[in-house]
Amino acid sequence: MFLRPFWIARIEAAWRKRPVIWLSGVRRVGKTTLASMLVRSQYVNCDLPSEVRGMADPELFLDKFPQGTRIVLDELHRLDDPGRLLKIAADAYPHLRVLATGSSTLAATKKFRDSLTGRKVSIHLPPVMWTECPVDAGISDLGRRLLHGGLPQQLLAMRQDPVFFSEWLDSFYARDVQELFNVRNRAGFIKCLQLLIRQSGGALNIESLAAESEISRPTAISYIDALSLSHAVIAVKPYHGGNKREITHQPRVYGFDTGFVCHEKGWDTLRNDDVGILWEHVVLDVLQAAFGEEKVMYWRDKDGREVDFIIAGNRGSVTAIECKNNPDKFKPDNLAVFRSLYPRGENWVLAPSVKTAYKKKFGNVMVEFLPLAKILEDGGKG
Repeated sequence: MFLRPFWIARIEAAWRKRPVIWLSGVRRVGKTTLASMLVRSQYVNCDLPSEVRGMADPELFLDKFPQGTRIVLDELHRLDDPGRLLKIAADAYPHLRVLATGSSTLAATKKFRDSLTGRKVSIHLPPVMWTECPVDAGISDLGRRLLHGGLPQQLLAMRQDPVFFSEWLDSFYARDVQELFNVRNRAGFIKCLQLLIRQSGGALNIESLAAESEISRPTAISYIDALSLSHAVIAVKPYHGGNKREITHQPRVYGFDTGFVCHEKGWDTLRNDDVGILWEHVVLDVLQAAFGEEKVMYWRDKDGREVDFIIAGNRGSVTAIECKNNPDKFKPDNLAVFRSLYPRGENWVLAPSVKTAYKKKFGNVMVEFLPLAKILEDGGKG
């Protein structure tokens, strides 16, 4: 079991703001285990027909819980009308706190007829972040985290298990995609997902993806929407501030987990060249946890110069972030071009070997080299 104090604190802080939390994340990411760590909580498994029958009348169901109870409704989307239960809980039972879990975002299913605006906080639980890997458990080695990925079962395993990855894909399609999105072309959908994972970190080319998956362009777009809503892929939008030479619409798409990237690429060991793109995935998880998914972007111009990640701030201030396996090989050329267009903001280099923050000046550009854990300390939201 992984103790995940960052996410426990995030949930506790969210409950102080709203009565309902929607905790989403891919299958086997550890939502149920995390929920079990919450004190004074009552667990309800919505996969069990007996539990579902007991929730048919929301008022009778909620009446039995004493004041101050935290109710965990695991896999709530199994109910016919899950939004109704959450709405009644928020409006008529303000003395209760509810944590509902599901594999996808709340918007992923038409079962949620009410968006619960003003009543809920949405939290996306990513795979175990490298910063969460305990040293005393022997799994803090970056190479292991990159190769095995961050799903707890595989991260704790002694070696990569190809069966785990294939079984996960089967379960993901059967229990999430088919049910929530009514996708019938299993072969086309799985091939689309596998291609996106294999090309993880690259710019999205819809035409090429559709052709290789043997599906139409509109179908490819709908599949990407479903994969994004269910957290299987992460689409990072380009940052643009009006310069005509910037890429404005083409997102970069990342697979949700480095273990799946390695599996699809056929990597059972890692070379130095492999670590760079995988390190970007690890950094992306932390940035989204600290700043929110919508605020993390990237920058690229039509001459191919790019900055790995951008965090937009207030009044034109933007933080530029470069991911480097070896910080000594950092070159500031692309960053200097970006800063000539957007001079206000901080510049960070995030590298696994950096344990203590330090600064270095490159011409007129000041760059701060930071340990990844520092981002969660400074940027994490309550």
